[in-house]
Amino acid sequence: MNAGTSFVRESSIVFRRQIRMNLRNPAWVLIGIMQPVLYLLLFGPLLKPLVASFDTGTDNAYTFLVPGLLVQLGMFGAFFAGFGLIGEWREGVIEAERVTPANRSALLVGRLARDVIQLFVQAVILVVLGLAMGMRGSFAGIVLGVLLTLVIGGACAAASNALALTTKSEDVMAPVINIVMMPVLLLSGILLPMTLGPGWLRNISDFMPFRYIVDAVRDGFAGDLATSSVLWGSVWAVVLAALGAWWGTATFRRENA
Repeated sequence: MNAGTSFVRESSIVFRRQIRMNLRNPAWVLIGIMQPVLYLLLFGPLLKPLVASFDTGTDNAYTFLVPGLLVQLGMFGAFFAGFGLIGEWREGVIEAERVTPANRSALLVGRLARDVIQLFVQAVILVVLGLAMGMRGSFAGIVLGVLLTLVIGGACAAASNALALTTKSEDVMAPVINIVMMPVLLLSGILLPMTLGPGWLRNISDFMPFRYIVDAVRDGFAGDLATSSVLWGSVWAVVLAALGAWWGTATFRRENA
């Protein structure tokens, strides 16, 4: 069996085990979708009378809100993936995998495949609810938005797994995630456009990669697929995915050396 086939087989074994765990306890899937759905149901109506006066490129509140919620789902949902890994480490699962001849990268890739598929299901649910509530969007733009969500979700899940194996403690990991996620949420324009903020706040947000990803998904939903925002958002999504994969792989290899 060549190395490529072996890697795919080993990743598939890890993936199937992770999926079985999710099916036995689907609570995390439901919890992951609840936050953006609540924002959609409760914040969307508040945004309706205001969105026309924003510089958003659309007069539809849900066409503005849903792309941001997709990126939020990719970030927040995936960043909590590592909590399950801490439980596996505590139960000795990671140590048991360590003594097998499995490729160390396959241990991460199998888990990331589970996280990305879970995120895809959640993203589809969010988009369908948005369409049911009156969202308008081009089909190609929606597909692009979901793809960017999966890419950034994979990046955040890889980083979460790396952070989990580094801290090995939910008590340490939770505040670290909160410290990182709060400024990301506020400075990425997920809920409100950054044009509402003062100049100094907009200047800070220019250094926030997730802002460009949010803008790219919004332009895609509006049907503008050839804008600079789509280009830069896609570039940042790929860069963050590469960095997340590198950190996650390096951590798994170091932990299992």
